[in-house]
Amino acid sequence: MDKLRSLEIFLATCDYGSFAGAARACNTDPSTVSKAVSRLELQLGLTLFQRSTRKLSITSAGKRYAHTVRKMIKELSICEDELKQSNDTPSGTLCINAAVCYGHLYLRPLLSAFCERYPEIELSLEINDLHIDIIENNIDLSIRTGYIKDSRLVARCISPMDFLTCASPQYLAAHGTPHCPEDFHQHQWIGFRIKETQQLQPILLPNKQGEYLPFALKRSHITDDGETMAHMCMDGLGFAQLPHFLARVGLQNGTLVSLYPCYRAPQPESGVFVIYPKRDFLPAKVRVFIDFLTEYLAGMDENANHTWAKNWPSLITFTNES
Repeated sequence: MDKLRSLEIFLATCDYGSFAGAARACNTDPSTVSKAVSRLELQLGLTLFQRSTRKLSITSAGKRYAHTVRKMIKELSICEDELKQSNDTPSGTLCINAAVCYGHLYLRPLLSAFCERYPEIELSLEINDLHIDIIENNIDLSIRTGYIKDSRLVARCISPMDFLTCASPQYLAAHGTPHCPEDFHQHQWIGFRIKETQQLQPILLPNKQGEYLPFALKRSHITDDGETMAHMCMDGLGFAQLPHFLARVGLQNGTLVSLYPCYRAPQPESGVFVIYPKRDFLPAKVRVFIDFLTEYLAGMDENANHTWAKNWPSLITFTNES
């Protein structure tokens, strides 16, 4: 029997003045109550009750102990109520860690509306591309472009990663539009170096049927920053394959055009994920933020299986003909 249960039985014995009364209150039997009190007395090295055939009398030590135990259990109950209220009410500090590009382009624009809807929540933001231990660093949730395999965490996909082959209108006007993958050998290409591996992001180009395949091309320029790559492309330095969240603004304002229909990252673990510690009861502040984020993405025609890029017009389309 755990200590808290023994203390509850002890207080019930004080209140009802008998083992039988305490047994009824605690939904057990007098023998269990007697053993629990005796065990408690043995642990303390004190006599809490004087026993006789007719009467059970609490000792002075028992009265003092009961006073302290009542106070402790009351404070514990208040603490539990406050914690439950905090867990059920969207309030407190919400610690968010986000990848740089996604944080700047998708997360930051929604924060004002979120704080207006949930004024009791305060934000603590970490915007970086470091893969940190969110449990060890007390992060409530992380937004990452990639799946993290960790049994302690939940990784919830909020959108796929759709890539678009982009260039600026002025670049195409000056250098022409490629009509097949081989034509790209005559064009400049902006490559992306993955920081974790120092490997270059593969280039995938479509055949006549629109099937995307890896294609070896020399990169004229290389960067390890996604926003810089997008701006280099907008500035006319060559072609780049951009994830949908990096290409969106340029395509919308006309500083970029999409050469082909988008392609989706082939790995099943590729996508944008909200990652948070696995627990039985998700705090309200985390739950409402995830709901708000998915609602915000839905307004941009994005969900766990679809992005707006799927319907974006391209300069070249494909048929099923060879």
